[in-house]
Amino acid sequence: MECRVLSIQSHVVRGYVGNKSATFPLQVLGFEVDSINSVQFSNHTGYGHWKGQVLTAEELNVLYEGIKLNNVNHYDYILTGYSRDISFLETVVDIIKELKKANPSLVYVCDPVMGDQGAMYVPENLLPVYKNKVVPLADILTPNQFEAELLTGRKINTEEDAIEVMDLLHKMGPETVVLTSTDLPSKQGDQFLVALGSQKIKKPDGTNTDQKICMDIPKVDAVFVGTGDLFAALMLAWTHQHPKDLKTACEKTVSVMHHVIKRTITYANEMAGPGKRPTPAQLELRMVQSKADIENPAIVVEAKLLQKSSQ
Repeated sequence: MECRVLSIQSHVVRGYVGNKSATFPLQVLGFEVDSINSVQFSNHTGYGHWKGQVLTAEELNVLYEGIKLNNVNHYDYILTGYSRDISFLETVVDIIKELKKANPSLVYVCDPVMGDQGAMYVPENLLPVYKNKVVPLADILTPNQFEAELLTGRKINTEEDAIEVMDLLHKMGPETVVLTSTDLPSKQGDQFLVALGSQKIKKPDGTNTDQKICMDIPKVDAVFVGTGDLFAALMLAWTHQHPKDLKTACEKTVSVMHHVIKRTITYANEMAGPGKRPTPAQLELRMVQSKADIENPAIVVEAKLLQKSSQ
């Protein structure tokens, strides 16, 4: 069966962020990807300069109308990332509702991009829209620790807190929640960061079970852009392949990330030369060069099962 994804994210002429980060891996893994570009910039905003255009809510509506008029608005997945405009986000919500009505088994993968390390980088008035309108529609949610704390109003200081926050997020709507990065200490030392995941599964007899996992991911000393967008796209792909096995889906996702990032930092350091910090241009993800790893990743990070409880 052909699988079609509607991806509403940013676009850059050069480099990898938003749709540029998500489209290639999804296509390589066999998905048809229809992209709506929420912005079109020359490059990501971590460079010294950038230029470009922003798609308005009205323009988003016009594009969706065109798809609808031709009766090709049937999707299996929706993927969304960074948005900084409230009316744009509310239009996205309307589109998702309509597409879910047309196909009740549609899966919405949401990366609720709002901030990191205790600081919001979108307007604060987007939080209630995410909380009350976006997250309840999501099936798979991939926040970082700060975004999960914003959405639930709870702080994460321990693994128990993280489990509680994931359960609160489940109550808001999503069946699968992955905390893509946390500040929790890794048992493997300070060269690792901890990510956690939780999946609610309905058993044939109608009872619920859940799978909770924890991963120690090797840290890399550099700032990459587009990794969150890549993570969400890979979660979409691997949960599609392994719908009731969060452990395997996360291992494959994180392993692809590791291979891409390792290839990128090796290349960037070579280009920069000894003792020099790589530039944003040199640190663009080595996506095309990682095609084989995206298709068939060697597993380098193992997920540990935390608990499996029936309810």
